Amino acid sequence: MKILIAEDSDTSRLMLKEVLQDLGHTVLVAKDGNEAWEIFQKEDVPLVISDWVMPSLTGLELCYLIRATNRPRYVYFILLTALEGKSNYMEAMEAGVDDFIHKPFDTDQLRARLNVAERIISLQVQVKQLEGILPTCSVCKKIRDKNNQWVPIESYIHQHTEADFSHSYCPDCFKAAMKELEKFRK
Repeated sequence: MKILIAEDSDTSRLMLKEVLQDLGHTVLVAKDGNEAWEIFQKEDVPLVISDWVMPSLTGLELCYLIRATNRPRYVYFILLTALEGKSNYMEAMEAGVDDFIHKPFDTDQLRARLNVAERIISLQVQVKQLEGILPTCSVCKKIRDKNNQWVPIESYIHQHTEADFSHSYCPDCFKAAMKELEKFRK
């Protein structure tokens, strides 16, 4: 799995990178929240592990930015922190953090948290696939939306994705259309 880490401590960053690579992950490394945000905007990253306290852009601020992107695929966010206490925990959960690892991190605990993250990410993919099953009229090809309204497929796709349609004939439909035209010419 591709993992983005944001950690301002050189030692912690290097240790975390090595452990993640040893566990078989592809690791993208950022020395602070700003660099992590730049990388995140360019890369498809399903998991972010970030230090909470960093200069310029904190782990919580990075989490807020990531949650605001509304990517089609869910991004699992683990906060690496030395901070403790219920108020910190609640603040992080409200920011959209999925899990915590306390500093200094324990390799076995990290491995367990990654296993949970992989399961949740996998379930998210399955849910997205199931959401992708659209009730479609077999005659007119309209799609029933979440408001139980039948809308043209082009409108539905345009509203829910960045895709647009260009229309053309497939070879079979072109032949059928030409046969129909021939009937009128005679």
